[in-house]
Amino acid sequence: MKAEWPRESLIVAAPGGDETAIATLVSGSHPHVQRFARSLCASPEDAEDSAQEALIILYRKIGTLRASGALASWMFRIVRNECLRRARRELRGDDLVWSDAVVSAEDDVLQRLEARRVAAAIAELPADQRRVLIMRDVQGYSGRAVADALGLSTAAMKSRLHRARATVRVLLGNPIP
Repeated sequence: MKAEWPRESLIVAAPGGDETAIATLVSGSHPHVQRFARSLCASPEDAEDSAQEALIILYRKIGTLRASGALASWMFRIVRNECLRRARRELRGDDLVWSDAVVSAEDDVLQRLEARRVAAAIAELPADQRRVLIMRDVQGYSGRAVADALGLSTAAMKSRLHRARATVRVLLGNPIP
């Protein structure tokens, strides 16, 4: 039998601070979050860590959830972002650190400079590639949703996305090997 997401009444009660609802919501979301993490992350360890991080964020930020129907998409986005963060760090060879760690002023400036470099590279893309890249990689829409929104076939959307990613890599000085 397939596990169901927690009941609507729990999702509505949890943002109000109902500790029982929050605990039940977190434990009820766990199997879904784990399954999603396993499908996205590079390793079982990353999947477990990403799922745990997502549940911690759920616990801490449940009060910011505006629509009860958005729980699943909110959780999946958190897991996806956590898996991507771990993959990026793995590629850079960085050691994983807690996301709550204090960021030094120097690290903050370096992160902002890097974000500006990426934004400038994206801004240089042709408009059709820029739209696809932003919708898919920044806003997190599915490939089908991006293709439909832009009136493209899935193949055309994938082709533009591939060209956009390759161009951004080159502009950032990370050409494809």
